[in-house]
Amino acid sequence: MKIQALTKYIRMAPRKAHDVARTIQGRSASEALTLLQFSERKASGQIRKTLRSAIANAEHNHNLAVEDLRVDLAVIEEGPRMRRGWYGARGQFKPIVKRMSHVRVVLSDGKA
Repeated sequence: MKIQALTKYIRMAPRKAHDVARTIQGRSASEALTLLQFSERKASGQIRKTLRSAIANAEHNHNLAVEDLRVDLAVIEEGPRMRRGWYGARGQFKPIVKRMSHVRVVLSDGKA
């Protein structure tokens, strides 16, 4: 059974969160929580929050134990971009792109 949680519109560039998401794929849910808790990356806090939401969904909606859950998929998807700008020398416009991310965590119970 697949259980998922999705956090949208996080103000963080997707490329900064990809490597954190890759480290927890395939691990047990409790081990992934521990890894994210002690990681110093900014992305680990948001991914941990999404993982805890997925675990809560599994416990509440499907009566599954945390010990049986594994992180099947942890994906950082690209969200919308805020386009801002700054005026530089001689009145030239310097574009600034502020990227957003969507975090998707899918858990499986190991059966089927």
